[in-house]
Amino acid sequence: MIELRGDELRFSFPEVHRRASCRIEFIRTLRIPDDGDRYALPPGLDSFPLQHVDDFAARVPKPWLGHGGVFLPMYQAEAMWLSFDGDDYPMAYPIAVKIAAGKINAITGEPWQDRLSANPKQDYVVIPDQPWLDGFYAGKGVIRQFVAMPLGEGYTAEEQLTGAAEHGGLQVVAYPMRKEEYEKRFGGVAYSVASVCCDMAASESPAEMGLAPGGLMEQEIYEDEFGIDVWDQSVGARCFVHILNSAQYRGVTGRKPPTEPPTAQQYAAEGLPWFRYYDRDREVLDQAGKLEGLDSIAEARSKKRLAPLAGNEPLQPQVVKTLSPHGPAVRDGKW
Repeated sequence: MIELRGDELRFSFPEVHRRASCRIEFIRTLRIPDDGDRYALPPGLDSFPLQHVDDFAARVPKPWLGHGGVFLPMYQAEAMWLSFDGDDYPMAYPIAVKIAAGKINAITGEPWQDRLSANPKQDYVVIPDQPWLDGFYAGKGVIRQFVAMPLGEGYTAEEQLTGAAEHGGLQVVAYPMRKEEYEKRFGGVAYSVASVCCDMAASESPAEMGLAPGGLMEQEIYEDEFGIDVWDQSVGARCFVHILNSAQYRGVTGRKPPTEPPTAQQYAAEGLPWFRYYDRDREVLDQAGKLEGLDSIAEARSKKRLAPLAGNEPLQPQVVKTLSPHGPAVRDGKW
């Protein structure tokens, strides 16, 4: 079952276990420079507002009615990251989650399929071990930032890998750990209720905005420490997250979209913090894939003989804070 609570998606599986649930938020952030350097994690600014497609059935693009799901507004060249959280953290119920952009898997670059895969590559992340995802996997310890661009101009991962601007948006599917595996590993009592399904239809119609690979960011994607056989793939829940540009969002909802975020240069000039996440207990995913060969937006614009996007000047963050699931790192100083 999927519920929209405020501006977050809540996936829950009461038919498996009363604690089998997780939350996903879509976070507005700074677009880091796309200059070949690797940057630390930019801050989260606020959540993108989410709306039910069905609540605006008379105004959204008609193909969206087949997909169902939710939608959010993004400015062209605005960046986002996905925040993952399990209920009852730090003893959260493990959930496996697949993320795609334009039906291109964000970890492997392969076309969308509902089921999880670990052979030859892991194509999903595990909540709560993976706290967030900022972009497309681009090699061990690095991603390319999710950046919104219009479909049809060749920038999105979908267009670069398939040659078509067909789907856009984001796609999410989640699977809980099997009840017996959870009880064996973590204890607890499960119970069963009638299954409730919240799903997207199989329509293949286009959306207006997609996600393109932006600048390089230091971020680790963690290996599944449990193994693929522990996930109950009989009760998955999936959701299509459509993206409207800011003008379209106002036209559909009658509401003002959020104001444009500051540039990374403006943020850094104020001496505000960037972040680095470190979890010493997790193995980092290290696998080759199609996404590493994609052109970033800057590379694609260079091939088109276009100037870089505004706000793409290099910068050097002065304040980088280390985050850890084990608490703040202890900093040594002058003795």
